[in-house]
Amino acid sequence: MKVLVLSSLAFSLLNFRGALLAELRKQGHEVLAVAPDYDRAVEAGLKAMGIELRVVPMHRTGTNPFKDLQTLFAYWRLMRKERPDVIVAYTQKPIIYGGIAARLYGKAPFHALMSGLGHLFSEDAQDRVVVRGIFSRLYRAALKKAVTLFVFNRDDRPDMIAAGIIDERHRVLQVPGSGVDTQHYVEAPLRDGAPVFLMMGRLMRDKGVYDYLEAARIVQRQYGDVRFQLLGRPEDSNRTGISEAEVHRLSSEYPVEFLAETRDVRPYLAQCSVFVLPSFYREGLPRTILEAMSSGRAVITTDMPGCRDPIEHEGNGLLVPAKSPQDLAKAMIRLVEDPEMLRKMSRRSREIAEQTYDVKIVNHMLLDAMDLIAHDGPMQRAQSQTIPYAA
Repeated sequence: MKVLVLSSLAFSLLNFRGALLAELRKQGHEVLAVAPDYDRAVEAGLKAMGIELRVVPMHRTGTNPFKDLQTLFAYWRLMRKERPDVIVAYTQKPIIYGGIAARLYGKAPFHALMSGLGHLFSEDAQDRVVVRGIFSRLYRAALKKAVTLFVFNRDDRPDMIAAGIIDERHRVLQVPGSGVDTQHYVEAPLRDGAPVFLMMGRLMRDKGVYDYLEAARIVQRQYGDVRFQLLGRPEDSNRTGISEAEVHRLSSEYPVEFLAETRDVRPYLAQCSVFVLPSFYREGLPRTILEAMSSGRAVITTDMPGCRDPIEHEGNGLLVPAKSPQDLAKAMIRLVEDPEMLRKMSRRSREIAEQTYDVKIVNHMLLDAMDLIAHDGPMQRAQSQTIPYAA
């Protein structure tokens, strides 16, 4: 069959969905990958897998209805030209406008991978009720005929029902996020010496950046040899983003080393002792947490949808209240003062990554649910992590 995969960023096709695309090809399907931007390296990587890249323009973070309509009809024209048998979309705009275009096309089942509801559906977006209502209606139109809706955490389905995006009849399956390649993110031994805390992600207020900075200041006053790192790109155009100018100011005020964005985070995960993500953004299931777990790192994160799902509190990490630098600092200090607990959590993180979040397990779940497995192999499904909600 011909499978059309819609994304919001070319780089994500390889970095986040490369293993899924490779598995689709392994199962004998023709795959067309779609992104709003052209990336020569991504095109080469996809071509090596026998996959073609198509570019459909999209204003990724804007709300201009005319530009969004252009994306919608570009999707529809591409579907009419390529005549796919199956359509798969992930992230907000590809799901919304790909789903509506799929309804107009009317000749292929549509599957949506909901990687999180995003900022609009977080508590901090109460001032954007009107915009949230518009996007809820768009989601409802896009997902009305969706065959399968995949969610990454236990909170998204009831919240989508409450928002009127879906109803009880929709077929919703919970899967363990996008998975992580445990052979790529190998377990790295903990280094001796003072602990190193690492946060990775887009530099946005609702990712908890300021909470991390303030917690670092609190801990550093008590333990001056502990190091703190923050890896990510400035977000000048994002509503809650932190600009490059602001990064320069913050780096001079807080005891945190700002690291430039990179396409390979493994060296930084190997050098750190603990991964920290104090997000209060409406996450699906943060990929960075899974990468840290696969690397054998304890995780400190917030008791929020998505963030808490892969964490066994005091097993492989610690859960703290959102927007509380004081509680975050206490959790950090706890691991500084208890190296044995840190070692146990690190080992448990790797175990959970291998047993539940390995990308091979996740991709098998996805392809099986979409009826895209040519010959069911011996891989066992992690049934406890796949939660069917079909009425």
